[in-house]
Amino acid sequence: MAVACLDINDSNLQLWHGDKRLQSPGYALLEGGRYRFGSDARAAARLRPREVSTRYWWQLSTDPLQPALGPARHSADLVHAHLLDLHSAAGSPGELLLAAPGSMHKEQLALLLGIIQQCPFDAVGLVNRSVALASLHAADGPLFHLEIQLHQALLSELRAENGTVTFQRATALPASGLLQLQERVVEAAATAFIRQTRFDPRRRAETEQQLYDALPTVLQQLQQSNEASLTVNGYHARIARGDLEAASTTLASSVSSALGESGVTLLLDPLTALLPGLRERLSGTLLHAADLPRALAAHEALLVQRSEALVFVNSLPQLGGQRTSDAESAAPTPAAAAAQPVPPQPTHLLQGSRARPLLADGASLGDGWSLLQGENGHWRLHAARGAGVLERNGQPARDSEVVASGDRLRLPDGTDALLITVSTQA
Repeated sequence: MAVACLDINDSNLQLWHGDKRLQSPGYALLEGGRYRFGSDARAAARLRPREVSTRYWWQLSTDPLQPALGPARHSADLVHAHLLDLHSAAGSPGELLLAAPGSMHKEQLALLLGIIQQCPFDAVGLVNRSVALASLHAADGPLFHLEIQLHQALLSELRAENGTVTFQRATALPASGLLQLQERVVEAAATAFIRQTRFDPRRRAETEQQLYDALPTVLQQLQQSNEASLTVNGYHARIARGDLEAASTTLASSVSSALGESGVTLLLDPLTALLPGLRERLSGTLLHAADLPRALAAHEALLVQRSEALVFVNSLPQLGGQRTSDAESAAPTPAAAAAQPVPPQPTHLLQGSRARPLLADGASLGDGWSLLQGENGHWRLHAARGAGVLERNGQPARDSEVVASGDRLRLPDGTDALLITVSTQA
């Protein structure tokens, strides 16, 4: 798209500009009188907790910063500095289209736009990120979007009607933010270390930080297997998927209580896929909420407001094709359906001389990437938070991209793989 896109979810802010994709979780570290943001700051959170802030996006305001953190007077100063850091790393785009969560109230949105007026770029659009994500799906009636922020989970209620999806309300789910979920996962992992090795990685800040740094890899492994290995300070422990499933119990219960009825459609941010057992505890139709840049690019003409004051867009046309209620009347005739080309579905991943079968629970591709099979049988690429670079047929791959037999993949480790179909027929 012509303008850069900023996704404002403090668990992992993302900025797309051309072929660049930056990820920067909402951590600020005071170091030598200056601030560092994102992954570098997160890596110091257990080592130097008094010099790290994680609340400035969540509590965006001009109230005095408590506790104080260097020269910043309030959280707005930290947001301003974080935006400048992202802008510089992205190659200094001139225009940004902002996708913000429904939890940001009018005063915070106004303050955010005021902060951007002091930045070397212009905000040319502002949209509810839940609405933009939901516009990619064919749905009819009420639907919900679950996102996990650093200090809370957010359940946004939407309504799809007459080809338009509209934001209704947002409900904060306390004690279910990423930081709280991490604490529960770390507690379970530390218990496994103590039980198996008598070593407690939480006893020292250095080893506790190692444990936190290792969590994303462990959770990605547990998407493909019931057990994962974890090494901290030379000690080794085996973590079972069941050991960590209790960490998402509170979140699942809060979501189920808020939904209050069965059979609803629930969009899940990619981060929720890393929580063992969460999807199994949720009822209704579960959809993968991803590919925000595609949604914003498709709606760019509606969202960009260069010549007028920005408004927070809470309603968009659906891009997800026909609605469920229209499916019967719009169904093609058998002859027409037979004439439509069906992409061949791969059964194996060929790496060198070894063909690895694609199993129903998916296949890991390394460094945060995996292959997942949808209800329609099609295979899609899935990128976890912080995933590396993967190419499909010579082009950078994107999360949720559909693949077919014959596609060539360049895996994050630099090796090549080919998706193939192995037939059992003579």
